[in-house]
Amino acid sequence: MEGLHRIKQLGLDAVEVEFVYGVRMTNAQAKKVGDEAKKLGISISVHAPYYINLGSTDRKILSASKKRILDSCERGHWLGAGERVYVVFHPGYYGKLAPGQCYEIVKRAIVEMQKAIRQKKWNAILAPETTGKVAQFGNLDELVRLSKETGCAVCVDFAHLKARHNGKIDYREVFEKLKQSKQAQKHIPAHMSGIEWTERGEKRHLVTKESDIRELLRWVKKCRVDINIINESPDPCGDSVKTMKILKSMS
Repeated sequence: MEGLHRIKQLGLDAVEVEFVYGVRMTNAQAKKVGDEAKKLGISISVHAPYYINLGSTDRKILSASKKRILDSCERGHWLGAGERVYVVFHPGYYGKLAPGQCYEIVKRAIVEMQKAIRQKKWNAILAPETTGKVAQFGNLDELVRLSKETGCAVCVDFAHLKARHNGKIDYREVFEKLKQSKQAQKHIPAHMSGIEWTERGEKRHLVTKESDIRELLRWVKKCRVDINIINESPDPCGDSVKTMKILKSMS
């Protein structure tokens, strides 16, 4: 609760609840947090655990991965306090599969989880995230196609896109591709930060450069998209406040 009030004091209006090392919050706790966030005008998204591989051919790994995501969706439902919550997750790895084979396995898992979400009447929407390593399933084209074919959302991590493409990112192309997703036409859950990379992609997150913040915000304003940007740098609050100041200076 103190964290929510600190976020409000900083002038921020969105937070991502991190279940990255496990879903360790009860539904009752989630409801309490969600109700308080709603009172404060703070929107909530959820990040599911890291230990997920929807591209696995091992039934036990696949089943455990889906359970971790669905547990996150259940908590997200209560955290949302009546509003739909985006549940973000890294979808998986190619492993020994060809990208097309991996895509079909991930797609099937998404459809199965969406069916479970509807049956439980949870107010949550799956949002696989663009990944930062070339060995991971989840480039922008794959996720936009997944969104078109299943109706899931796409969480765009701009730092990950840079890491996958040797530091290069074409914002015009990114937002044009996102227009193909029905969910992205409504809202885009997103991440940003500084990033260090190698030829294999993402290495570690860094503090966000002001120039990178300005460039992204210019394109957000130019493309007129509805977007929530969660900063994942080593100083997320500091970088988020910096982002808000820059945004206000551009108004």
